[in-house]
Amino acid sequence: MKILPYLDAHISQAEFAQIVGVSEASISQRVSDGVLVRGDSAHAWLLAYCEQLRKQSAGRLGEAGGLDLVQERAALAREQRKGQAIKNAVARKEYAPVGLLADVLGMAASAVVDRFDQLDGAMRKACPELPEEAKTTVQQVIANARNEWIRSTERLVTEAIDAMLAAQDDDDLLLADLEEGGVE
Repeated sequence: MKILPYLDAHISQAEFAQIVGVSEASISQRVSDGVLVRGDSAHAWLLAYCEQLRKQSAGRLGEAGGLDLVQERAALAREQRKGQAIKNAVARKEYAPVGLLADVLGMAASAVVDRFDQLDGAMRKACPELPEEAKTTVQQVIANARNEWIRSTERLVTEAIDAMLAAQDDDDLLLADLEEGGVE
């Protein structure tokens, strides 16, 4: 393809800025970023400049400030999806903040432990003739039940957190696939 002779010549940043209608600082930034190669012809600069504009308009190249339109859209969609999932779970009464659940479990455990602590005195009062061995057996069964309750609660919480993290990892992998594929 034959190009105009003046495009074959080297051109200053100020001249190129005037041709494409931007500031000299904008062209200087593109030279610093490696978009435009110092010493190239006006034709090469024009091609590189147009290619960068095409990529930006297609959302494949980050704008100033490091934002990438495709990544930002994907991140926004993920956050909207998570927000909607939380709203749906709240509506189905399947969701509560972790802090609230921890407080409720702590209060319930405290109430149960308080009642268990009162059991020895209540047994002595209600059944004074009950042999000491029987009282010890009842206390051991209750202690074992309390300890199993704590272990089971911890296991269930750990499993639930692991499942949530695995689901988040799946979301992150899907996002990475979308970002790599480049939605156009």
